[in-house]
Amino acid sequence: MFEYEFMREAFIASTFIAITAGLVGVFVVSRNMSFLSHTLSEIGFAGASFGILIGISPLAGMILFTLVSSVAVGSLSSESSRREASISAISSLFIGLGILFLSLSSESSSYATNILFGSIVGISSKEVNQLMILALFVIFVFIIFYKPLSFDSFDHIGARAAGLKTRLLSIAFLVTLALSVSIGAQIVGSLLVFVLLTLPGATAKYVVHTVPKLIMVSVGLSLAGVWLGLYLAFITNWPVTFFISGFEVIAYFLGLSYKNWKLNH
Repeated sequence: MFEYEFMREAFIASTFIAITAGLVGVFVVSRNMSFLSHTLSEIGFAGASFGILIGISPLAGMILFTLVSSVAVGSLSSESSRREASISAISSLFIGLGILFLSLSSESSSYATNILFGSIVGISSKEVNQLMILALFVIFVFIIFYKPLSFDSFDHIGARAAGLKTRLLSIAFLVTLALSVSIGAQIVGSLLVFVLLTLPGATAKYVVHTVPKLIMVSVGLSLAGVWLGLYLAFITNWPVTFFISGFEVIAYFLGLSYKNWKLNH
């Protein structure tokens, strides 16, 4: 399998994607922002389509759209009564924009498939290097803000009472989330990138309870999902997204069952 260059590139890229998604996902779940990762995935689809339309890379377009939108959409989290309607409206708008941008471009429909569902074929060394740089930047930001971000994510009221700059922490987190959506979409696609950003972190919450352990379990599940998904996609020629999402869903329900078993024993 590794005799093929595209599989070597895919495994390298997916490793960095999984580490980033697993790390960010812990805080997505703890900050109750699963909805935001889903909304940003639709925004990322429009951004990638826009990039194709104007002649820049889909990744650059996706980063542009998600970065600009993340802070604005993130502010909706405080409006719980309007959250669902706002998410539905924003998601619908950007999916429509993405389809419009693709229809106006001269590229074939295969581009739409790759953007929506990801692809392990055709990942170049240049694109792998771009993903590595972005992933390392996200990890670096988390190392810098780890303690205050953990405090704010798991005890927001206490963080505000302690005088932490919660607004700055929120912006830093939203930037890393936007980048993580753009990074993760390169393998699993824009429609299902939220799977990697939510399910491993949610599963970890059922199994362990300290922040370092949550991160370790979440990253481990992300890595297992993408590695197994790539291997099974290679030997079956089925979509890699199917295997990754299937693994994470099974792991989630196993974690939920374990929690229920612990509560009853």
